[in-house]
Amino acid sequence: MTESNLPENDDFDLRNFLPFLLNQAAEQSSLEFQQVYKNRYGMLRTEWRVLFHLGIHGEMTAKEIGERALIHKTKVSRAVAKLAHRRYLTRTRDENDRRSEKLALTTAGQAVYRELRGIAEEYDDRMAAQFTRGESALLRMMLRRLAGMD
Repeated sequence: MTESNLPENDDFDLRNFLPFLLNQAAEQSSLEFQQVYKNRYGMLRTEWRVLFHLGIHGEMTAKEIGERALIHKTKVSRAVAKLAHRRYLTRTRDENDRRSEKLALTTAGQAVYRELRGIAEEYDDRMAAQFTRGESALLRMMLRRLAGMD
């Protein structure tokens, strides 16, 4: 489509389009935390998410992590391989289903999780401080609803 075919008075305000706003807010809000897990531990986003799921929920399969975190199985598999290479997690063949592995954090992985968790909590507090307590609670409730978590 050429520029001459575009409507002259398109009043669609992208800055108020909810999916655009959510994406922009997600990207902006994750930048500072990304620097921590990327610079300090050389991790990518999927890797820290896998690490946190194991830190929070304990032993899990890659499939369970993918379902909980809404991450494609290929990305989970790559993250698991990298975390195992760094010796942050162990992989144990499931005796009941030989195609599946139980994943668990090693002592080193638990230490990394605890450190990143503390940083994440401080970062969350700083972000929430931009709002009143009620606004922060309302925002969290609305985002959980949009994410299908309520």
